[in-house]
Amino acid sequence: MQVDGARVLITGGASGLGRATAEGFLEAGAKVAVFDLPVSGANAPEGSHFEGVDVTHSTQITEGMAGVEAALGGLDVLVNCAGIALAEKTLGRDGPHDMDVFSRTLAINLGGSFDVLRQAAALMARNEAGRDGQRGVVVNTASVAAFDGQKGQAAYAASKAGIAGLSLPVARDLARSGIRIMAIAPGIFRTPMLEGLGQDVMDGLAEDVCFPKRLGDPAEFASLARFIVSCDYLNGETIRLDGALRMP
Repeated sequence: MQVDGARVLITGGASGLGRATAEGFLEAGAKVAVFDLPVSGANAPEGSHFEGVDVTHSTQITEGMAGVEAALGGLDVLVNCAGIALAEKTLGRDGPHDMDVFSRTLAINLGGSFDVLRQAAALMARNEAGRDGQRGVVVNTASVAAFDGQKGQAAYAASKAGIAGLSLPVARDLARSGIRIMAIAPGIFRTPMLEGLGQDVMDGLAEDVCFPKRLGDPAEFASLARFIVSCDYLNGETIRLDGALRMP
């Protein structure tokens, strides 16, 4: 699939990895729409079409998809970047893990991603088949925490393990519609959230990275997402993007 001219939807596209991915696709000549919370509209990349969507509300996703179809004329690519990272131990000083925190994390990171995916797939399935019968590509965002989550990451790791677990069964489900699905599992990336912790904290986090010994650049995530779209034989798998980091 060609990136230039592709119609791309990115969730969480007004900040962090999502914004960098939206900018990367725009620079490559794609037509880009962004889902993010309504208050984030001013931060959407210039040249993108913005839809205010909370991915935990299915009706908002449906309405947003209609807006994307009207603005872009259809959909070829979905990159799911919307997510949260809340930390809480299974049993902490104040008692057991808050179930509202656990449920909210799964609802956004896993449930929201799947809801957008299933509705995007319905839109992609209407496309005219290209080479090999291909009609669309989905890229989800997992995390290295899916494989080696740290203490306090029970909810986050479970949600991202679910994202990784979606890749193969959904690839099998969508094969007859000509839609591929992949996931990227990023390590520690230099996002506005991390930058707010200060340079000393970021330098300390980078020490655990094997090589190159630094935090990931969101542009590198965006580059991998574009490569996945352009490499038609990638399907049903999760790719770690982490400088060989294994969380201690």
